[in-house]
This record gives sequence, structure tokens and C-alpha cells, in this order.
Amino acid sequence: MSESQPEFEEQVVSETSDEVTEPPLFKVLLHNDDYTTMEFVVEVLMTVFRKSVEEATRIMLNVHHQGIGLCGMFPYELAETKVETVEALARERGFPLKCTMEKE
Repeated sequence: MSESQPEFEEQVVSETSDEVTEPPLFKVLLHNDDYTTMEFVVEVLMTVFRKSVEEATRIMLNVHHQGIGLCGMFPYELAETKVETVEALARERGFPLKCTMEKE
């Protein structure tokens, strides 16, 4: 064979994994207490969680009647930020509103 055409051809074999796993989601929950006003809970749900008035009211009533309400499901870092934001707003306004997160 001539120098311009080698006797064999090289192939590059590349194996990549196309599997992408979604990050685990965490529930963000509000807990009922005897001091935080319903109006403040609705305000928090609308500002922090971007809920409509109707949905914020529904969640607030769940918190009031059942002791707990689901605000949403988020990746860990976002859930953690939302919990911290809610608790900071509550403390700023003098309310003991408790917000927690748990893995789905």
C-alpha cells in the first residue's frame, strides 16, 4: 500500500450515558399555630410560592383545619431557600409560623 492510504482505518468508539436522573424533590410544608394570622399565611403563599389568591386561600385553610399545608415540591436547594424565606418573613412580622421540608 502507498503511504497516502493506510492499511487500516481507525474508528473512535465513544460510549456516553444519556441517562439523566431528576434531582429528588422535597415537600415544603406550613404548620398551624395559634398566633399567625390567616392573612399573613395567604400573603406568604402568594409572594414566596407564587400562588393565586384562590390557591393560597385553599392551602391556608388546609393549614388551619388540618394542621399542615403543602406549599409545593422543589429540589433541595430551592426548598431550603423557601423555608428560610418564610421563616425570616414570619420573624420580621412577629409570627411564629413554622415552615419545614421533607423528602418526597
